Amino acid sequence: MEENTQQHEESLNQPEGASEENQAPEAAAPTTEELLAQEKDKYMRLMADFENFRRQQRNMQSDLIKTATKDLMIELLTVVDNFERALQTMENASDLNAVKEGVQLIHSGFKSTLERKGLKEMEAKNTAFDADKHEAITEIPAPTEEQKGQVIDVVTKGYYLNDKIIRFAQVVVGK
Repeated sequence: MEENTQQHEESLNQPEGASEENQAPEAAAPTTEELLAQEKDKYMRLMADFENFRRQQRNMQSDLIKTATKDLMIELLTVVDNFERALQTMENASDLNAVKEGVQLIHSGFKSTLERKGLKEMEAKNTAFDADKHEAITEIPAPTEEQKGQVIDVVTKGYYLNDKIIRFAQVVVGK
């Protein structure tokens, strides 16, 4: 029993995991050059992966733009077909009102196609002049005091595409 107690005390005095039977020869620590080579290899692989990622993103963005344009063109082909039919009808038409109605139908169809794609007309007439939305072509004397600094007339309409201005309205401002 004394032997068991003595062995137990000896095992407590030894560092953890350091029994004579379980001691393995220590592996040689990697040198600084080896560590540097490993880190350089990791860095080069990471840079290559990043370049591949960037190239893939550019290709995806380019494909997305091409596809978006394709969808718009397909929808606009319907408008072109309607214009061609109207031109054929105008050659033989004797009723001017029917031709006007046809052109108005094409115009409304064209506008609705553009609206479905996110195009929205800017309301400018009788609003306060805003240099962030409007381009002043000229100023004229305001007919009334309330119209000073207001948009009196719209020369060219402005448009939003998905709530972003793509063309400023060209306007006449009252002074």
